[in-house]
Amino acid sequence: MTYQFYVGQQVVCVDDQVPLEGGASVKDVNLTEGDIFTIRWVGMASHYVFGDYLGVKLEGIDSKFGEAWGILDAPYAARRFRPLVKDRLGGLRALLVPGQPLAPSVDEPKRREKVKEEETV
Repeated sequence: MTYQFYVGQQVVCVDDQVPLEGGASVKDVNLTEGDIFTIRWVGMASHYVFGDYLGVKLEGIDSKFGEAWGILDAPYAARRFRPLVKDRLGGLRALLVPGQPLAPSVDEPKRREKVKEEETV
């Protein structure tokens, strides 16, 4: 699945592990799975160990992991993040309403639902 990241977008971390040589991995000290971040830079990055990859830099975080290789503020691999979706079921609800877009924008106000009134005895 591909995502189109952009500066200012909110993303959620889905992988807080840093790969090491030999297939091992350790937890990244700056990231925790489920944390929400804002992207401040997106672009292709090149690293002589990890190769070429789509990278993101996050607001308020200096990755520091690249300093060992002489790369200041190295970008994180974008595959470790997913766009934050505030209304996870919005796409399914849109299928029920003809003429509605299938993927409502995050900024779109929530649709009003009919509330069933409680019966008074």
